[in-house]
Amino acid sequence: MRSYVRNVLAQNNSRGSTVIIKNGKPQQISYGWAWYGKRIGNGNDSVVYPTASLQKVVTAAMVVQLMNEKWHTSERFSQNTKISRWYPELKNANNITLGQLINHTSGINAVNTEADRGINYSEDDAVKWAIDNANAIDPSTPGTYFYNNTNYILLAGIIKKISGQSYETNFNNRIVNKLGLANTYLYQNIPSWKTDPISYTWNIKNYQDPEYITKTQASQLVGAANMFTTPMDYYKIQVGLSNGVILNKSDFHYLTHLKSRANNYSGGIYLDNNDTIKSAYGNLGGTHFGIWFQMTTDNRNGLIMFLNQTAGDENAQKQVGYQILNHIKPYTFIAG
Repeated sequence: MRSYVRNVLAQNNSRGSTVIIKNGKPQQISYGWAWYGKRIGNGNDSVVYPTASLQKVVTAAMVVQLMNEKWHTSERFSQNTKISRWYPELKNANNITLGQLINHTSGINAVNTEADRGINYSEDDAVKWAIDNANAIDPSTPGTYFYNNTNYILLAGIIKKISGQSYETNFNNRIVNKLGLANTYLYQNIPSWKTDPISYTWNIKNYQDPEYITKTQASQLVGAANMFTTPMDYYKIQVGLSNGVILNKSDFHYLTHLKSRANNYSGGIYLDNNDTIKSAYGNLGGTHFGIWFQMTTDNRNGLIMFLNQTAGDENAQKQVGYQILNHIKPYTFIAG
């Protein structure tokens, strides 16, 4: 398997770190340099990767945790609760449900969420920017699917409003500590002995056009794309979403079948093949990362692929992964 995966990455001018899951057993296989200039290899113990939009299911899961905790109290809420409860100043909030926020069917269509604004935002300031930016544009009718980071930045703010603690504190207590993750951080908490990777493109040769995620860009995207981890830790997160550590199977089903979904996306991930396959893709504007996972929903087979050198677009990157998936378990996975 190791030789096969490395050969597929090499043949497609791709570099990164992967976890292969076959019959319930995860294996890390990495290839190339995470930081070419310093000769730090992908898969090195010091490297933690951006998850981009693969963080969204984590944020959504924390909302469901809080929902369960508040269910028998006066603060009870559900997927149908209007977000005007938390954001009375937000345009159209009386018509937007929490579930629509989670599923990108809120009608919010703010722009430039990933363009680095050069400001190191606090959580509160990032949420305020999201509100102001959403209010600057007339929203679409709720119910229309429009993928936008603003939805999840607002969810990070709701987590703070409900719990009385920061998104950071909730993330560390509810995810990192619960799962015992040793390599998972929000950007601002990456320790000095760890490093995030540089992203590259293949352009005639390897390691061209280096770009990395700045602390200012990460600070803009609280709850949406400011989590850094390893593919092995992310595997543990995926398992934890249905084994009772983060959520149980019933909670996971609730999260991934919200009434507000307009397609096969719900709660931060896509479900396919009669709910037997789960996946999500992420990258960040101005960088060349290709972050993708596709697993069976029983977590027994699949691929978590964190690419820091990419060649081609999102579909090309998924085809690289699909080739590996077919080697893990043929006739099981989907190409996109």
